[in-house]
Amino acid sequence: MKEIVSQIDLVERHVGSRTVADGEARTVRLRRTYDAPVDDVWHACTDPARLSRWLMPVSGDLEPGGTYRLEGGASGEVLHCEPPRLLRVGWTFGDAPEFSEVEVRLAPEGEERTLFELEQAAVVPPEVWDPFGPGAFGVQWDLTALGLALELGGGPAGDLAAWRQESDEAREFMTRSSEAWGAAYAASGGSAEAVAAAVRTTTGFYVPQPDEGAGPS
Repeated sequence: MKEIVSQIDLVERHVGSRTVADGEARTVRLRRTYDAPVDDVWHACTDPARLSRWLMPVSGDLEPGGTYRLEGGASGEVLHCEPPRLLRVGWTFGDAPEFSEVEVRLAPEGEERTLFELEQAAVVPPEVWDPFGPGAFGVQWDLTALGLALELGGGPAGDLAAWRQESDEAREFMTRSSEAWGAAYAASGGSAEAVAAAVRTTTGFYVPQPDEGAGPS
């Protein structure tokens, strides 16, 4: 997995908020361009066989109004689908009642390149947002964007889960991701104190030191 860490620099990140029925939702958004046609990127994001290679195995009725479940991950309803440009789904872990949605937007940039945007909007409890900030979700989305890049480039080179657990390169990737989301948090108006605390806590969770625990449950 060469040049993995440099993939961090290919992503634009934005932190914001918007009003939803359940209150004020925090938003994290990432944008990057892939060297692949839009139909291929759409297929990689929606075909169950390909999703199982770079994200997680998925089951369910993958049509608007249907429900899906990622093995060991999120589940929800398929809310809106406009192939090959737009996919919006509910994004819930366990029985969490808070509002959470993920939207993927694709736009062709010529015949062989695609602009990819992913945004999560979620009502986040203070006990999660205050210590972690946007890195609570953003680091995982950076890992997701990396997995998609590997899939579009010919397939993941080995076990991504094992790479994340065992590789010094993965530790550097997640550390830099946490710092990048801290910079986006600062750009959104987060105070220097809040940003520093969020980067420290997020990095400690994703990249624990050998003498540290696994982080908050």
